[in-house]
Amino acid sequence: MFIIILLLLVLIGYLTCHYYVQYGPNGRLINKVPGPPGYPIIGNILLIWADSQEDIWKVYINLILSHSFFKIWFFLTPIVFIRHPDDLEIILGSTKHIEKSKIYDLLHPWFKTGLLISKGSKWQSRRKILNPTFNFNILQQFAEILIEEGERMTTSLKNTGDTVTKDLIPFIGEHTMNAICETAMGISLKKTDLFYQQYRKAFHQLIEVIRYRFLRPWLHNEWVFSLTSKNREQTKILKILHGFTKKIIAERKIYHKHYEQHKKNLNENSMAVAETIGIKKKRLAMLDLLILAFQEDLLTDSDIREEVDVFIAAAYETTALAVSYTLSLLAEHKNIQDCVRKEVDAIMQESQGKLTVQSLQNLQYLERCIKETLRLYPSAYFISRVTSEKTQLNSYLIPAGTMLHLSIYGVHRDPNYWPNPEIFDPDRFLPENIRNRHPYSYIPFSAGPRNCIGQRFAMLEMKAMLALLIHNFYLEPVDYLKDLRMILDGTLRPINPHRIKFVPIDTKCV
Repeated sequence: MFIIILLLLVLIGYLTCHYYVQYGPNGRLINKVPGPPGYPIIGNILLIWADSQEDIWKVYINLILSHSFFKIWFFLTPIVFIRHPDDLEIILGSTKHIEKSKIYDLLHPWFKTGLLISKGSKWQSRRKILNPTFNFNILQQFAEILIEEGERMTTSLKNTGDTVTKDLIPFIGEHTMNAICETAMGISLKKTDLFYQQYRKAFHQLIEVIRYRFLRPWLHNEWVFSLTSKNREQTKILKILHGFTKKIIAERKIYHKHYEQHKKNLNENSMAVAETIGIKKKRLAMLDLLILAFQEDLLTDSDIREEVDVFIAAAYETTALAVSYTLSLLAEHKNIQDCVRKEVDAIMQESQGKLTVQSLQNLQYLERCIKETLRLYPSAYFISRVTSEKTQLNSYLIPAGTMLHLSIYGVHRDPNYWPNPEIFDPDRFLPENIRNRHPYSYIPFSAGPRNCIGQRFAMLEMKAMLALLIHNFYLEPVDYLKDLRMILDGTLRPINPHRIKFVPIDTKCV
């Protein structure tokens, strides 16, 4: 009897909340926004509650591409979806609506309150500290590492001596992981040391756990399973990852202390001698710049770890996906691939067969191809924010505290701004074609004050890897992009392998 009474009280309480949310002042505003019909209490949950990740993606894409502005109810929580550039500009261009939504809470155990998910004054101060990390002079020093990793990737393919077929995303991802770890922490995951291999393994395991937690609410056949085992697994993995980062930070701080001391004690001649016995300056890493901020009492040890973890995780898969999709598109468009190769070969000849940061900047046609790839296949295909105050968007007034879903994928394929949006055409990004385009119709790296801090770094890395591959190999499709089976995920990735052939070119004859 007691249980029945308790259940009735819970039901009455929920119905009261439901009535207030739906028919209170905020609910009335939200319900003016068009959207698919839902049900009392559960809202639109049945619309997006599916058997598989692919099914959810199909529902999502159908909604995004057929509506520029709509809402759904997830029980008591409304989500407003927008893709019109004017609306995107109101949110992204403002310093008011910079708070990320609860979707990003999944990342909190890993990143804590690092730059990606921090908010308010902490985000503002952290962004100010980190901005100099990505200035051009420092990127020039990072470029050497990125080019070397591109060379290693190319060598690994050439060593087979024949045509190679690769599943792109895992292959490219291995090398973007190496590049990111070396530029962020100053360490190479190519080492066979078990400690480094544990980090790589734990990193991938954690991503899979987060994916499971992200997808579970939308898959009805997953609701019967408990998250307990996943929580335990996540705790175990985080212990490995955080322990690794702490160890690297501690070692780098000791190096800084010893190196600076030696600089004080040794004159210029004896410094050269010292370098021969192993006391030499290491390559610059993002970690070094964070340690300098630590020495000025701007960051703590945990702050440093947060930002290193954020940078590696944010840059690893997004870059791997962008490089993979670019290679696929070039493989399927031989005429465009030939134009890229002609540009790359000319640059390589000018620089005596070696890429530099300047030669990477001169690869303008390749850059247009990358930009067009990111239009069609943006690695981060959505952003989720919360309105900080009542906000007038294009057609509707949205209450404060509303979760917004900003569709990058949707605006990038809007035929009002991109004629024949499914066609791969790098010339969309010629200066004369960019001039009159809405600035918020193309946002692969977000936009406004909270745009991607590492976008210039990402472009350098993508160019370094793509240029060397295209210079050394003809690309031929095995799987086609039209057959990609996409899934709803934190990044735009397929569930099926996607392969191309790398056919060696005799560069001596080029």
